[in-house]
Amino acid sequence: METGAEADIDRPVDDDSSAETGSDLDRGGKSEPSSLNQGEILRNLATVEKDSQAIAESFASLFVSLRSTLSEATGSSVDHMSCFGDAAGRLQETALDAATKGNRYINSCLRLNEEIKGVENLAARLKHLRRNVDVLDTAVNKLLRPP
Repeated sequence: METGAEADIDRPVDDDSSAETGSDLDRGGKSEPSSLNQGEILRNLATVEKDSQAIAESFASLFVSLRSTLSEATGSSVDHMSCFGDAAGRLQETALDAATKGNRYINSCLRLNEEIKGVENLAARLKHLRRNVDVLDTAVNKLLRPP
């Protein structure tokens, strides 16, 4: 920045004509036309200040919105985690119940298998007994009906 431009900003704003004269003198006594006078600078500063205020309000609104959304998302996450915990608990209970019933079924099948093994022995004995009864029946028939 030029030294003269800094002097313009540091000078009091009350008197426009003295500021212009001082700035012309600070530049070595040469009178150069300045592209912006002090009134325009003040208007530009006011515009920048309004824009800054609007940006600050926009950021504040954005942060309030983000805080609200984050709070809502956190609440939803807590709800979802609670629901997941309930579902996992119920699934665990159901799995344990199914495992218990499955074990009962397996034990019943094993008992039935053992009983069937006993029935197979009984069936073999009955088959042998039936043959003996058939032989006896044939022998009785021969005795009762002579040829």
